[in-house]
Amino acid sequence: MMKNPFFPEIHGNFGFGCMRLPMKDGHVDYDEFCRMADAFIASGLNYFDTAHGYIGGQSETAIRDCVAKRHERSEFLLTDKLTDPYFKKQEDIRPFFESQLEACGVEYFDFYLMHAQDRNNYQKYRRCLAYETAMELKKEGKIRHFGISFHDKADVLDMILSEHPEVEIVQIQFNYADYEDASVEARKVYEVCEKHAKPVIVMEPVKGGSLVNLPEAADRILRELHGGSNASYALRFAASFPRMAMVLSGMSDMAQMEDNLSAMADFHPLTDLEMDAVHRVNEIFHSLNLVPCTGCRYCVEESQCPKGIRIPDMFSSLNAHEAFHNWNTGFYYNHVITGEGHGKASECIRCGKCEKVCPQHLPIRDLLKTVAKTFEQ
Repeated sequence: MMKNPFFPEIHGNFGFGCMRLPMKDGHVDYDEFCRMADAFIASGLNYFDTAHGYIGGQSETAIRDCVAKRHERSEFLLTDKLTDPYFKKQEDIRPFFESQLEACGVEYFDFYLMHAQDRNNYQKYRRCLAYETAMELKKEGKIRHFGISFHDKADVLDMILSEHPEVEIVQIQFNYADYEDASVEARKVYEVCEKHAKPVIVMEPVKGGSLVNLPEAADRILRELHGGSNASYALRFAASFPRMAMVLSGMSDMAQMEDNLSAMADFHPLTDLEMDAVHRVNEIFHSLNLVPCTGCRYCVEESQCPKGIRIPDMFSSLNAHEAFHNWNTGFYYNHVITGEGHGKASECIRCGKCEKVCPQHLPIRDLLKTVAKTFEQ
């Protein structure tokens, strides 16, 4: 197990992201999550990441029941976040924070992040003195390390870190598909972290699974390396940069856990040959002009779409149609709209609630028109 170069209490550089846990009948599958958490800790790793909005609040309580109640506090580190919809004024922050501690079954958080910072919600955090409140909680021992997660352009991050040098760590979206993407600016955002000497936590290293199920030509390039799964190359790419303290992966079954551990429990950076292959895969990936949705589901769980449109699932169907041209992509789209309260893409009323919370800043309303044209006509 490699020693973490930034935080000695972190074992290795691979973390368990708890936004995509195993599910059964609409609830977290506790039996499977317990097995996965036990395997993760048994491998020598110890970093878990959650937020109140993940899985409609189920992520925090699942961590309480499957991790905190079953393992000594010294066996795991836990990160939680202050998320925009759950406070309106400074006085709301402490009660919300205390409710998170209770939900997770812990007395302190090892890391606490200002969640999904961008140029818009940052002004609310400033107005509500959220950063200052978090630092007070740190002085009281309820937070061990203070940081931010970030979804915007590099210049915005530069502004935030200039105004708040007390930030200890930054969580960013970083993967090989987004590395030079103009809408995400992963490389430029990472370089801002370098400029301010901040360690980095990586989220979306496999871009919501998009870098696992690759088009045939891209898949062939990685298979010919004979060195691991598609996911393993994506994880190792993200971890190969010098300021990466942690790479998170959202895992929803034991097979994913085992595959990820095989790549990261004994981490080695990508070789030059592997890095060249990843760049060639990326060229193919970008030539397809797919919707860069990561499946975070903020547009569904936080915007409360008045028509119940399952936006990420629709974009997944559209991407599958464009990448693979399978006859059954329309079949999967029909599954997306099946069930009471699930609207069709054509039923979008263009209220824009989804676009306001989308970390990728996607033109969702226009993209739903494309979905409707592709599958409903």
